[in-house]
Amino acid sequence: MTRRRLPHFDPVTALRVEAGSPLLPAVPSDRLEPSALRSRLQAQPDWSPESRGDPPLAQGPGDPTGVLTPASVLIPIVLRSASPTVLLTRRTAHLNDHAGQIAFPGGRRDPSDLSPQHTALREAHEEVGLTPEYVEVLGQMPDYRTITQYVVTPVVALVRPGFSLAVDPFEVAEAFEVPLAYLMNPANHQQRTVPAGPEDPGGRRFWAMPWQDNGQEYFIWGATAAMLRNLYQLLSA
Repeated sequence: MTRRRLPHFDPVTALRVEAGSPLLPAVPSDRLEPSALRSRLQAQPDWSPESRGDPPLAQGPGDPTGVLTPASVLIPIVLRSASPTVLLTRRTAHLNDHAGQIAFPGGRRDPSDLSPQHTALREAHEEVGLTPEYVEVLGQMPDYRTITQYVVTPVVALVRPGFSLAVDPFEVAEAFEVPLAYLMNPANHQQRTVPAGPEDPGGRRFWAMPWQDNGQEYFIWGATAAMLRNLYQLLSA
């Protein structure tokens, strides 16, 4: 299937519209405890996601019309003793879609997959070597449509420590963890914009959550940041 060509811009240097959301509170620490996360995902309150997808790009010759590929990602919350973290990956630079970007483990649905959860667990195992025995699936969030024409089901799960990772070097450059409390604090959320251009006449606004660890910078943005923002909405509802 031919996919739409992505606009060429550097999200790190894109004009920042809003630096954080100081009027919104961080998710309280007691809501980040395993029991609270289980309760919130299994009996979700009345809430709605802030974003259900990226604005579509203008179509060009050969672009499919209305063709979406089902996919799933795993949002793995690792139960570290100090505080929970979220396991993320940095994609390799040669991939066709979202090369070099920060992402959750995940990918497109295979015909043999029984459910979105099955897809997320299979892909996490294939991409980073995370075996299902360490994973406790809590539930799903609403689907998210990406600019590359995937309709993605985010599957939220707790991960018991003790696992060993083995990343697929073709797809994953590295795997790393970010504190859940950092990601669930709107003061660390930025909304940026890119001016309109020939490939994207309407311009583009997106969420970003830059993270630094031991001098290494990780620029979390786009669909990954938007789904984390939706998780914030769910946990703070």
